[in-house]
Order: sequence, then structure tokens, then C-alpha cells
Amino acid sequence: MNPSVENTIPGRPSTGLWASVREALRGSHQDYTTGSLNRAILLLAIPMVLEMVLESLFAVVDVFWVGRLGADAVATVGMTESMLALVFAVGMGLSLSTGAMVARRIGEKDPEDAAISGVQAIALGLLVSLAMGIPAGIYAPKLLAAMGASPAIVATGSGYARIALGGCGAIILLFLNNAIFRGAGDAAIAMRLLWVSNILNLILDPLLIFGIGPFHRFGVTGAALATFTGRSIGVLYQFYRLLKGTERIHVLTRHLRINAGVLWRLLRVSFTGILQFTIANASWIGLVRIIAFFGASAVAGYTVAIRIVIFFILPSWGLSNAAATLVGQNLGAKEPKRAEQAVWRTGFYNMVFLGLIGLFFFLFATPVVRLFVSDPEVVPLAATSLRIMSCGNVAYAYGMVMLQAFNGAGDTITPTIVNFFGFWVLELPLAWWLATHTRLHSHGAILSIVVAEAAMAAVSMVLFRGGRWKKQQI
Repeated sequence: MNPSVENTIPGRPSTGLWASVREALRGSHQDYTTGSLNRAILLLAIPMVLEMVLESLFAVVDVFWVGRLGADAVATVGMTESMLALVFAVGMGLSLSTGAMVARRIGEKDPEDAAISGVQAIALGLLVSLAMGIPAGIYAPKLLAAMGASPAIVATGSGYARIALGGCGAIILLFLNNAIFRGAGDAAIAMRLLWVSNILNLILDPLLIFGIGPFHRFGVTGAALATFTGRSIGVLYQFYRLLKGTERIHVLTRHLRINAGVLWRLLRVSFTGILQFTIANASWIGLVRIIAFFGASAVAGYTVAIRIVIFFILPSWGLSNAAATLVGQNLGAKEPKRAEQAVWRTGFYNMVFLGLIGLFFFLFATPVVRLFVSDPEVVPLAATSLRIMSCGNVAYAYGMVMLQAFNGAGDTITPTIVNFFGFWVLELPLAWWLATHTRLHSHGAILSIVVAEAAMAAVSMVLFRGGRWKKQQI
């Protein structure tokens, strides 16, 4: 079948755009390895983009309310989030390998092995969560101080850091379980699961931060409590849906055991996946450490700007996840050409979306920033940071789709190498030099992000066109 024929599915009548949107939100039953490629992208991308919009709300809602508490509180969130980058690295590394393995099994029409793969991933996620969360929660104040936090920030933010870092298991499992649903093609379920978490976070944030009604006033610590509660309940709901089962994947009692062969394959792919995101996310710790030399206002300005950018980058990551699922399932169905077409099309759509967002932020940076913070020292720093970051939106768009395409194929080594040279060989040295040897100061560190992302996107496109990822076995 010619995949360029749009709006058609074998055995079904033609469907329009809005019918496809409604189907995507309800949960599509389409086989993504056949039929219209654009429609397959749409059906996967809509719930995945909305899922990431909801995930990004965690960050935006927190900084919206915490911004009312002053620069030290915002700096606390920024420094803790930079350390949580390592947690996200583990969660994303496990998720990409899990999603790739589940997608490949679904593409091979083997839901039994898909369920087994999901269970092994959850077991691994639980073990990693305990190993990371317990020591991080105990030593949270010392970790803040090591990040360059002043005694005032440590005093204000220790409670926030303890809960955010100690409760990292909720982050890892939320990512991991949703990767199982996405890999299976149940993107709408993953989206709805985050609705539960975000609604709770939206309600609890102001109540716990400011002590509204019967609730105690926890200050910045309340933001961490609200987010942890929302994520934890979301994880419990994920377990319920996996055990209840969907049309594509169903975890049964017989699957609840360790399968050494599957676990080993998952560990092998996960190791480079975790390393890939650790390299990328650890670079953000170095970046924040450089910015911290210029004071709490500089860190707060960067924190506000990056939270605003992430709000739109994460939806774009949803498009990238759609490309990864299509790559995994179509390689499993022995359709590498269709997999490649899906990636190029998704990259173009992502470029258009993020390009328009970047233009808007460049023109209206100051009023956007003022929605989140009113401190006269922080606003101009945040606005300039937002303008600089927005200049790299086109590069972010193509780069993330290309790297996720490699991951969807099970090739986690190529993105790991690209991340190492892009972030550690190019970005961090450049950030240090621009911040300390030019008049750009903290903004020089932020400019290095744009330069590095542009270089990584160009290299990724060249490597993807080479096609070695099509031969990857998982």
C-alpha cells in the first residue's frame, strides 16, 4: 500500500480531520504499520503532545506560585530541578528502551512478549527508584549547598529538595509506565493518566504553598508536596490500567515474574539510554553551577525562562515520541521505508510548531515573563534568557525528533555519542568561556545552549540519513 495516500484506512471509509482528532483523544485502534502515514502521525501525536503539555504543567504551575515567594524560593526550585535532571535522565533512559522494546513486539504482533517486557521494566524502575531516592532525600541540603546555594537558599529550600529528590521514584515510574502505553500505541491512555496527576497538582499547589483553608502553610516545600502527591496517585492509576488491560497490552498474573532473558536485553539497551540522558541532563547541572556565580537573581531568571521554554519543548517531545513509536512498530513490521518517512514528516511539523513559538517569545518575552515573576531584578534577566533560548527552536525541533528516532529503533548508542560531544565537548566549555570572558555573563552560558543544539541537530540529520539504525535488533 502507498503510505502517501492520506485519510484512508483499509476496510474503513475515508475520515476527516476532526473525526481523526476525536479518535485520537478517545484512543485509536488503528494498526500504525499500514494505511495513511499522516493519519498515523496525527493519531499518535495528538495524545502524546497533550500528554507532554500536561507533564510541562508540573513545572509551569510550580514556578507560577513559587514566583510569589521571592528569588530565593525560585532559585531553590531551579537548583533542585537541575539535580532532578539526573532522575529524569534515568527515567527517560529506562522509558526509551521500554518503549522501543514494547513497540517492536507490538509491530511483530506479539502482545504477550510486550507485556513481559513491560513488567521487567517496572521491576527495574522500582529498584532504581529506591537506590536513588533514599540517599538523595537524606543528603538533600548538602546537595543544594554543593550546587552553590547560599545559606538562605539552603534554609528556605531544604524541605523542597528532600521531597523532590527523595520522592524521585514517582517521576521514574510515571515516565516508565507511560512509555509502556506509548510503545503499545495506547497514547490516549498515557495522556489521561497525566490528567489525574495534573488536576491534583493544580488544586494542591496554592493550598499547600500558602496554607489556604485547613491546610498548613508550607511555603516552597508545599510545591514539592503537591507535585509528589499528584505524581504518586498517577502511578497507582497506571498500575490499575495495566492490570485491567487494553486492546493492545494487558499485564496478567503469569507475567508478574522475572524473565532473565528479557530483563538482560532491557538492561543492555537501558544502560546506554540512561547514559545518553545522564550526559545531556548532567550538563544542565554544570550550566546552573556556572550561572550561580552571578547570584540568586541570575539563577531565578534562568529558572523562569527555562520553565517557560520547557512548557512548549515538552509538547514537541510528544511529537518526537510519536516518531519513535512509529519507527519501532514499523521496523517490527519490516517497513523501514515507512519508518524513515514518518521521521522526516514529524521533524518538519515539529519545526513549524516550535519556529512559530520561538518567534512569539522573541517578540513578547517581557510580558510573558511577567506572568510568572514580578521581581524587578529577575524580569529583565529572564526576558533576555527567553529571547536567546527561542533562537534555537528550529534546531531543538529537528534534533529531538532525529534522536528519538534512533531511540525508537533501539539504537541508543548514536544519540549517546551525539549528546556527549554536543553537551560536554561543545556546550559546557563554551558556556564557561562566554560567561567568564565576555560581557554576556550569565547570558553567555544560555547562548551556548543554542549553539550546541544547532550543531547536534545538524549531525543527527546526517547520521539518520546514513540509515544504520534500520538494521538495529532489539
